[in-house]
Amino acid sequence: MQVRLALLSNAGGSGKTTLAVHLAYLLANEGFRVALIDLDPQGSVSLFCGLPRPKGSQTIAAVLQEDFQGNWPLIPLWQEHLQNVEACQGEMGLVKTINELVLHERGAYLLGDRIADYPLPHDLVIFDCPATLGPLPLIALSACTHLLIPVQVEPKSADGSSKLLEWLYHTNHRLRLKPEPQIIGFVPNQYDQRLAIHRNILAQLLPQLEKLKIHGFAPIRFSSEFKNASGLGVPLHLYRPNHPACADFSLIVSKLVELLKKKD
Repeated sequence: MQVRLALLSNAGGSGKTTLAVHLAYLLANEGFRVALIDLDPQGSVSLFCGLPRPKGSQTIAAVLQEDFQGNWPLIPLWQEHLQNVEACQGEMGLVKTINELVLHERGAYLLGDRIADYPLPHDLVIFDCPATLGPLPLIALSACTHLLIPVQVEPKSADGSSKLLEWLYHTNHRLRLKPEPQIIGFVPNQYDQRLAIHRNILAQLLPQLEKLKIHGFAPIRFSSEFKNASGLGVPLHLYRPNHPACADFSLIVSKLVELLKKKD
């Protein structure tokens, strides 16, 4: 089955793009065809993947225009290592798109409409969303089949997660999404076990998620090597393949592989 995975967070610095880029690489490395779609006007995917700044006609903004005819502007990633992962870039033109989505009669469903009319052939489509609860995360929510929620292990981010869940439940009901996207789980990010505040927040977060019947994955540790890798436009697994943080993604990857191997 095709899995369309939205990475949502209403707090900046939660590690959405880091998670999106690494999952794209790791699932492609498992043999699946992956599309990474950047819905962030800041173009974070371009930065993290070492891509040149795109033209407006070669971004996801073009896909959301009325004259789109199905030519998805996809760029191959890490071609020296993989042949089955591509990105659709984001850029500041998406700011204008936000205003257009608000006025469009199918605004909230427009991305899902594009995928229905012009299907992507990929096994996994990842939507990297901006850190808001506005129109761009909204179109990702209506287009996705599954959700993954990264959360920085800090007081403000953890508190914001409850507001994100309220928004999700309210929005699913308002949009009448059937079936509703499935929350795969929360991913604690930038975790430093040396810090008492991180240990305490994690100890509180996981039981709260369990009460809500939401899975909490093991945390992805903090390491400056993630920044060093993104500075070169590659995932950590290509920059430092023996770094211990490379193993932190394994349980999430296993869950996605399980979903991807399910029959429709």
